[in-house]
Amino acid sequence: MTDAASSTAIIIGAGHAGGELAIALRNEGWEGRILLLGEEAHLPYHRPPLSKAYLAGSVEKSSLSIRPQAAYDKANVEFRGGVRVTAIDRQNKTLQLADGQHLAYDKLAIATGGRARPLAVPRAADAELCANFHYLRTLDDVERIREQMSAGKRLTIVGGGYIGLEVAASAIAQGLQVTVLEALPRVLQRVTAAELSAYYERKHREAGVDIRTHVQVADLEVTGAAVSAVLCADGTRLETDLVVVGIGLLANTELAAEAGLDIDNGILVDEHARTSDPHIFAAGDCTNHPNALLGRRLRLESVPNALEQSRVAAAGMAGKDKRYASVPWFWSDQYELKLKMVGLAEGFERLVLRGDPQSDSFSAFYLKDGKVLAADTVNRPQDFIAAKRLVAEGIVVTVEQLADDSKPLKELLPAPTA
Repeated sequence: MTDAASSTAIIIGAGHAGGELAIALRNEGWEGRILLLGEEAHLPYHRPPLSKAYLAGSVEKSSLSIRPQAAYDKANVEFRGGVRVTAIDRQNKTLQLADGQHLAYDKLAIATGGRARPLAVPRAADAELCANFHYLRTLDDVERIREQMSAGKRLTIVGGGYIGLEVAASAIAQGLQVTVLEALPRVLQRVTAAELSAYYERKHREAGVDIRTHVQVADLEVTGAAVSAVLCADGTRLETDLVVVGIGLLANTELAAEAGLDIDNGILVDEHARTSDPHIFAAGDCTNHPNALLGRRLRLESVPNALEQSRVAAAGMAGKDKRYASVPWFWSDQYELKLKMVGLAEGFERLVLRGDPQSDSFSAFYLKDGKVLAADTVNRPQDFIAAKRLVAEGIVVTVEQLADDSKPLKELLPAPTA
């Protein structure tokens, strides 16, 4: 039997999930070596501000680190940046690195996250070599975008999801001319009801963003070493100085798949964050987990999911029995609007608005069979707190109760059981 103090735990990926998992593993009593491997040179950092406050220039780079180096030193976690793992040898429990090194592990965690979905047009490869064409996923991506953002420049954003709209808000604040191209009939279509989409389209247009829906990008015009125009399927040619593409994320599952782990829209894990190999765990955007609340499997791209799942994985690696059963929630900052969402609205039967969208403070509830499946809250932190319980506990409410803005939403919640 391996001596606990001489055991080695390796974590592949140093994002939110990987960084949290490393510290949590030590807190769960792991006595051996903990090695955190990141492809980026940076310590684990906060990703949400990248398309918001950091892109807008309102926070410093130093504020992005989730923890200082001293925190990892105190937990005796070894961080290695600029390291790429090329293969997992499950039989011999070793990793192969791009530089030819091999590392042995007793327990392994995969927290490889995801990468930006590439734009599938004929000249995409040429555009990706241009300095003014960008995907937004990493700190280095944003550093390059920030260098080119200056008042008066024409910015074309491909994608009207959270990332695209957050970039639009940050760019407008810096005086750029912004156009957002969305292929679907409305922005945020995959995650919100039509009423919320209409609200956000209105707010962006009032701020000066040119939002165009039902627009397919057909190709890019490359002149010299720059993208000079975006070409649309309807024949429209948009001259541009800068392009940012935000059309979703691809889970980084290739390493796990090549090692023979079970994959299906993510690395398949159980409620303990364990993969099909009992010595390997996984957490974060790259995983597909069972969700007891929804009664099905799903893959979530959210910081709360990454953090909570990584704590469960850490407990499992340390030999403890914890289960992941959290309610999905997300947030997005655009202008002065703080959007917080809880639950998943798929299959809802009725939408109930609480408050007036014209006031920029309201909530939207997605109902099915008298229960709240999900809620979107705009500048309503108290509604969000109550909505988390409504969704998690399946509390039955009426449309009238939800719509009555004269009474605090918390009055609909039963007293917590002892």
